[in-house]
Amino acid sequence: MKKKIFLAFLALIIFSFIGVSCKSTPKEEPNQQQQEEQQQQQPNPEDVTVVMSRVRVEKARKSAIDFEAPSYFPSEWENAEDQYSTVKKMPISTSDENKAAADALNKVADRYGELFDMTIPLYAQAREDEILSIREELVKSGFSKMFPKYVEKADKLALTAKDQYEAKDYYTARETVAEALDEYETLLLGAKILLVRQEIIDRGFTKYDPENFEKADEISQTAVVLYDAGDKKGAVENAEETLLRFNIVLTNGWMAYAAERRASASSEREKALSNKVNIAVRDGFRDADTIFSNAEDNYKNEMYSVSAIQHIEAEALFVIAGQQTEEKRQLAREVIRQAEEKIEESTETAVEAEKIIEGGSR
Repeated sequence: MKKKIFLAFLALIIFSFIGVSCKSTPKEEPNQQQQEEQQQQQPNPEDVTVVMSRVRVEKARKSAIDFEAPSYFPSEWENAEDQYSTVKKMPISTSDENKAAADALNKVADRYGELFDMTIPLYAQAREDEILSIREELVKSGFSKMFPKYVEKADKLALTAKDQYEAKDYYTARETVAEALDEYETLLLGAKILLVRQEIIDRGFTKYDPENFEKADEISQTAVVLYDAGDKKGAVENAEETLLRFNIVLTNGWMAYAAERRASASSEREKALSNKVNIAVRDGFRDADTIFSNAEDNYKNEMYSVSAIQHIEAEALFVIAGQQTEEKRQLAREVIRQAEEKIEESTETAVEAEKIIEGGSR
């Protein structure tokens, strides 16, 4: 009996404890704000569609920008941008609004895609034109003949890019074209070196700055060695120094040569003035003097190549004017001589006639 009373009492205590615990920690019911947050966290199929459409637009837009669509079609691009700006402001609160926004975004994406398709052939043609232009310079300079293996390497890259473009692997083709152009540009630096060096030799300017000329030749050989070794950066740096030194030689050559031609033209001008050429052949001297004056101005402005050519032309005209003066004077002397001879003949005739007359009167 006591045992039953004890068990009943123990059950009552346990029940009371459970009841108190339940009252102290009641189950919370979510409020309205929490319900709204939970609903927002749950993905809405229409919202996902809008997001996907927006991603599609951004991808199409980026592709068009990467291949310079804004430059090729500026007005069309501006219109597409305006459309996109308007679509981004569309409401997306309801399912209908979400659908309308997604449809509008897809239309903008299509428009960017159209601009991309229009741009691709123009972009490819522009890169091809760049390559052909540089390659033509390599041929004209004689570089391709002297270093055919270097040009072949760049050509292979260009042909690879063309294959990638035809396979519509546009981004890869763009990277390959950039690599090919970089290679051609490096070779073009070598072509410029050859042209300047040959001009120095052809004009005989090596005598004006032999030290820089020899040093430039040494550095150019180093550039070739580094390029063959795969050190393109070092090769370019040495090639740039080579070109700089050759240009200094060329500039010094023109400066010295212009000074020589100036002195020669000035001497011829002084000779013409002392011989009164400015009076005897006025128009010829004036033409020569006008060119001489221009040459002097260019020389003072350090435009030595132009000055040298003009001084040469002025010198030649002074010489011609001097020759014309001499010819005029020679002709005048001949006319005078002939006149004097005629005068002498007339005098002799008169004397003879006088003798005859005098004899007759006797």
